[in-house]
Amino acid sequence: MSAALGRAVFTGKFPLGGAALRPIDPLILSQTRTTFSLLILLALLVGSKGWQRIKLPARDLAYCFLLGTLGVAISNYFYYVAIQRTNVAIAIVMQYTAPVWVLLYVVARGQQKLSLQKVAAVALAVTGIALVINLFSPGSALHLDAYGLGAALLASFSFAFYNIAGHRILARHDRWRILIWTLAAASAFWLVVNPPWKVVAAHYAPIQWLFLFVFSMISVLGAFSLYFLGLQHLEPTRAIIASCLEPVFSILLAALLLGEVLRPIQTLGIVFVLAAIVIVQRPSRSIAEESVMVEPIE
Repeated sequence: MSAALGRAVFTGKFPLGGAALRPIDPLILSQTRTTFSLLILLALLVGSKGWQRIKLPARDLAYCFLLGTLGVAISNYFYYVAIQRTNVAIAIVMQYTAPVWVLLYVVARGQQKLSLQKVAAVALAVTGIALVINLFSPGSALHLDAYGLGAALLASFSFAFYNIAGHRILARHDRWRILIWTLAAASAFWLVVNPPWKVVAAHYAPIQWLFLFVFSMISVLGAFSLYFLGLQHLEPTRAIIASCLEPVFSILLAALLLGEVLRPIQTLGIVFVLAAIVIVQRPSRSIAEESVMVEPIE
């Protein structure tokens, strides 16, 4: 839903009260969704149980700062830039190649052994990406926005970092505690990159601010609440495989609500990428391979 809503706002198909209003910038969309979510989460967690509910050691706070800036903030921004400059399908499929980059990283570090299953997953993912961006049809590929494709790739790398760095700290602390500090780091990062006076200078209308607030509730707090609830009833591997339906639903919503059309060859590419994700997430007997993919804060 958030991917389709973001694309609708960027393209003017969801005008928010009038075509004369200034379009919402992906940077401010990324900034406000983390800031609004942080404020609500602080009120819910700290207001009911006090600051002890979110207390972390200094070392882990520094870790959350890296997660919030290089993971959440950067992946959010480039993800929505990719949606703005290309389309929902390309942006989200590229983002969901992150498990493949994580796999390549742990194999390079010697933490996992390369198997036929993993090689097949990487081959499927790379082939799927090539099909989605029409790499095998040079004339069609030229019509795609190079900056948008680059942003989508950077978003996937940032999300891969978020998975690698987030796994260890999530094994030691409550997920909500980590979420609130990563959101705090991302919000602080955006305050430096885009200070409040620049946000005010955008002169957004009240209806646009209302949209930004509702958007943050849907795309961050609502999504994470439901995902964590699912984790209480499903083992992590099954939960993350189920979450791979996200690209499918995002692409279907974009087609139904925004009229985005995919060629058959691109649809085949999406199937390849989703198959690669499922293969990568299949459980392994090796303890070193029992890593849990962290749901993206898109």
